[in-house]
Amino acid sequence: MAGGRMSASPAAPGWRWAPPWVLAFVALWPAPGYAEAVLALGAIAGIVQLLLSRFRGSASLLSGPAWALTSVLFFAYWLPEAISAIDAADRVRALREALVDLRYLPFLWIVASAVASEEGRRRTFGGLAVIVGVWTLDALLEAATGTSPLFWAIDSAKQAISGHGMCTVQEVAALDRLGGVLGPCNLKLGIVLASLSPFALDAAWRRYGRAGWFIAAALVGLVILLAGARAAWLTYGLVLAWTGWRLLGWKRLLAVFGLGAALLLAAALVSPPVAERLNRSTAVFVGNAQGVDHALSGRSRIWSAALCMARTHPFNGVGARGFREAFPACDAESGTLAAWGTGPALHAHQIVLEVLSETGGFGLLLWLAGAAMARRAWRYADAAAREAARPAMLALAVTVFPFNTHLAVYSTFWGGVLLLLAALYAGSLLGREST
Repeated sequence: MAGGRMSASPAAPGWRWAPPWVLAFVALWPAPGYAEAVLALGAIAGIVQLLLSRFRGSASLLSGPAWALTSVLFFAYWLPEAISAIDAADRVRALREALVDLRYLPFLWIVASAVASEEGRRRTFGGLAVIVGVWTLDALLEAATGTSPLFWAIDSAKQAISGHGMCTVQEVAALDRLGGVLGPCNLKLGIVLASLSPFALDAAWRRYGRAGWFIAAALVGLVILLAGARAAWLTYGLVLAWTGWRLLGWKRLLAVFGLGAALLLAAALVSPPVAERLNRSTAVFVGNAQGVDHALSGRSRIWSAALCMARTHPFNGVGARGFREAFPACDAESGTLAAWGTGPALHAHQIVLEVLSETGGFGLLLWLAGAAMARRAWRYADAAAREAARPAMLALAVTVFPFNTHLAVYSTFWGGVLLLLAALYAGSLLGREST
């Protein structure tokens, strides 16, 4: 994997439909069923393109190192899931899910090939920036009017097709933050925008300079703030720190963060949900276990259970997505009403603890091996390759940043997001060999 991305030959154009396929998959995240259909079709297309490419004796889709890194990152994710299924609580379901998730591999080859050339990166990264921009403006309209135009259109189409909307009446009534295009029953807008924001900020800077970066950073940041997920606040803060430091320098960057803090306080004054989350965060300074647990929304109880699972199933964990079944036996406060309400915790809410509890030491070792391979590829790539891959690298790095809380990495939605970012990184860094 040593060596950087090499320039593509005019005689090796790759597959021109790869970027639109990737963008369609992302754009359809608000309609998960259709996004999964695009993924499945992309997997079939990936297999076909691979066979055609190999039969031609050509590396026109991807370089050898890019094929290898994309596959290594996939297996670092998938093998722990497969091994954990051997003695999972629901073994049949776990094995079936592991087999179904094999569809990601050929789709990831398509994703990597979409960004393997300069033209492909321009179309794909630019398209992701447009999606982030459209979703941001849509969420700002929701903040101003109370309705997301995009979600309203999706919900109306769902009503016309099936006779019922995307969300239940109870979910709509319980909405206490911006749902945006994802709606009130899939409150992941903040963390999704935070993870994809490097593409938008990079595009704004390249097209409009510092002013473009600042305006984009402010608008995306306002939506992430109002979307309410504190994990997204930290993720976006990391994005601003990295991109702002390179573009503005530390002094101007400190001014930007000062403005962000003022914006946060202003939002807390006019938005009760933001004020509640800010107040909850400050409870960590109370200095006792109750204050810390309150600040973490009950996650210290979940993390304690995750450590229990890791101790009792040290090799391969309790099974990917088996956290909810194993939680009652490891809940030290069983019988006490949890901060999240009734029922077991669904996942560990922290990537290291999720991998350790659900896939054990074997799974954590493979994840670390995948991270090491990704880091090694970056280290040995040339400067041009690093610059080409920088938005994807940053998006992937902040998404898996270990000192944060996280969505479930083995869930269908967030697992797909994570693998997509991994493939964008591998394809844009190692690219395509000239022929």
